Amino acid sequence: MHQQADRPAPEPVTILSHGMLGYGFPLASLEEAERRGFGLVAIDAGSTDPGPYYLGSGRPFVSETMVRRDLDLLLPAARRQKAKVVIGSSGGAGTAAQLEFVVSIVRSVVAERGLGPLRLGTIDSELSKEALTQALAEGRIKQFETRAELTQDDINAASHVVAQIGVEPMMAALADGCDILVCGRAWDVANVAAWPVLLGHDRGLAFHLGKILECGGQAAVPVEGSDLLMGRLAADHFVVETPHARKACTVESVGAHTLYEKSNPVWLPGPGGTVDLKQTRFDQLGSDRVCVSGSRFHPAPRHTVKLEGARLVGYRHVALAGIRDPLMIGQLDAIAQGVTERLVANLGPSVPREHFDLRFRFYGRDGVMGPFEPTPVPGHEIGLVIDAVAATPGLAETVCAMARSLTLHWAYPGRIATAGNLAFPFSPADLPAGPVYEFSIYHLLELDDPVQLFPFKAEQIQ
Repeated sequence: MHQQADRPAPEPVTILSHGMLGYGFPLASLEEAERRGFGLVAIDAGSTDPGPYYLGSGRPFVSETMVRRDLDLLLPAARRQKAKVVIGSSGGAGTAAQLEFVVSIVRSVVAERGLGPLRLGTIDSELSKEALTQALAEGRIKQFETRAELTQDDINAASHVVAQIGVEPMMAALADGCDILVCGRAWDVANVAAWPVLLGHDRGLAFHLGKILECGGQAAVPVEGSDLLMGRLAADHFVVETPHARKACTVESVGAHTLYEKSNPVWLPGPGGTVDLKQTRFDQLGSDRVCVSGSRFHPAPRHTVKLEGARLVGYRHVALAGIRDPLMIGQLDAIAQGVTERLVANLGPSVPREHFDLRFRFYGRDGVMGPFEPTPVPGHEIGLVIDAVAATPGLAETVCAMARSLTLHWAYPGRIATAGNLAFPFSPADLPAGPVYEFSIYHLLELDDPVQLFPFKAEQIQ
């Protein structure tokens, strides 16, 4: 999609991006960004990377203290710059409860800092089971990368289901005059691109810039913790730069982030279409900036958004221990199997085997990669995690405690000690880890209107 020949070129827009709300950033980077000037603060506040717990439970991923710290710096800076603020994937997974968590902090910071009056917009992207059931009946939910068809049972079992909205719902709220826009689950790119696209900028360039800025300072080197990043979008190119005095954006670092979390190097799919990167150019400007041009956007024949859902599968109890006996280290698999068989026998028919899951993770051998570990050579000591998941918290505790006790006293060939086999760093040795969720919905929802299911709400705050 290119700028129309009979339409005047849009004014350049400068975006300041924070890659994860609550992860922090150097104050000096913000001060330098203010010196350079910006018209939009784009903030990503979530991801599926931490796993399904935050989507399933609806609990925030980052602490209130750190979210408040970041907003306490960014919101006053945005007001001084007369810049828009767009926050996406609030609270981690973007559920309605997590959205309200971030909105409440925004309201508090605005009041405490005297930033009003301003117009605050919110977009809830969590979908009801009724809406999903209707879409399923109408044939508008399609399988995605899992190749699994969605069923009504999947919908019924889900704790929360969110849609990864694109730029259109955000553009509707920004067109209404919202100064700060806080959204539920959203395409990371949309936080950056919605305002520029509303101003008339090319979607291919705006979306590609969003892809690079989505993680903040990760596209600058050296990468050393969370930081800010800036992008300057013009009619036919954009420039990526870092406000950090000791970092630089290079062709390699910016190009690498273009490839980040992508299965295809030249296609960037998202809600409403695909960015074509086959003709993209990366040019170094000086020692620390990169100019990008040539990215194009191809609209999809049907607008889709990705659905993400999670369901409760049980409750977890864990025990942590260390093992240093080389004879035991050489027999870990046999010991784990023997302990499991004895535990199942001890529980007997009153506790069906399918009501619990027991796993032993051996760190120092293959705790990270499991059966895919290419060099499972144990060291002189092993960190053991006993992981019990069961239908109830009580059963999970029982399974974990039994497995810990059996492993502690298990007799194995060559064993000399009459005391315990394990060294425990904590007392109690067994710790409850709460409810356990799994991703259960990962599908595409077809929409005739990309805004209808995701209307914005606006309020005037002082």
